Amino acid sequence: MSDLNERLTELEIRYSHQSHLIEELNDILVEFGHRICVLERDNSRLSEMMSGLGPELIESPDE
Repeated sequence: MSDLNERLTELEIRYSHQSHLIEELNDILVEFGHRICVLERDNSRLSEMMSGLGPELIESPDE
């Protein structure tokens, strides 16, 4: 019976560690999601600024 208790204790410890790691990974994913949103917004702003700087350069047919 003690072998069974040891195995159960080991499983509980593993579950606890894995649960903690999953929470940490979720927090990291949420943070990266926010960072991606900020970078997308900044990229859009920079694209708009660049398009407003001057006329589009169109390749001539000779090139």
